[in-house]
Amino acid sequence: MKFKILTLFPEIFPGPLSYSISGKAIKRKLFKIETINIRDFSKTKSKTVDDKPFGGGAGMIIKPDVLQDSLEFAKENSFKKKKLIFLTPSGKRLNSKLIHEFIKHEELVIICGRYEGIDNRFIEFNKIEEISVGDYVLSGGEIAAIILIDACVRLIPEVLGNRNSLNSESFCNDLLEYPQYTKPREWNGLEVPDVLLKGNHKEISKWRLKKSIIKTKNMRPDLYEDYVKKNKEGK
Repeated sequence: MKFKILTLFPEIFPGPLSYSISGKAIKRKLFKIETINIRDFSKTKSKTVDDKPFGGGAGMIIKPDVLQDSLEFAKENSFKKKKLIFLTPSGKRLNSKLIHEFIKHEELVIICGRYEGIDNRFIEFNKIEEISVGDYVLSGGEIAAIILIDACVRLIPEVLGNRNSLNSESFCNDLLEYPQYTKPREWNGLEVPDVLLKGNHKEISKWRLKKSIIKTKNMRPDLYEDYVKKNKEGK
């Protein structure tokens, strides 16, 4: 899988993606990151990419012509099965379902905004999907892009050593992951739940499901409602 990133700060990448699971995957060439500097497509001597917003207001807006030229460059030698994404707080909330959809594409072209935003005509003209990593504002889309890429990379075949770990992670089947424990058996007066020590895998599975349901109900009632609804429909 390939990730093409349109950004004003290409030096940010690969950043934390160079380490741990994603770092090993890069070395094994299981995915690739290509950065495209939006500023390279400015036609001014000072490499200006933004201007004041029509109608007034604070901040500066990245110009559509500069963005379009950088996108056209990104499309050269591009995979047919690709997805265009603009990362913005006003976009659709990123979740596990969307990640599973994105991973079906050979290439994600990710546009990272800065300043007050980008000209909306660029989004409309190119039919770009707007995605948000959460209900908060970041200084730019680069950090959000790293989050998106990391979440996708985990689902690429051969990236995770144990494929079964994906089946028990949070948001699988609309449930948060159950509590986990390791040695020592007793720590600060707290004991590991007895059921996990007896080796009865059927009972362990039942306990883990119960704990996942309780945790989801308490911490993410929205997910819990989806889980209950789907299980009622499946009966």
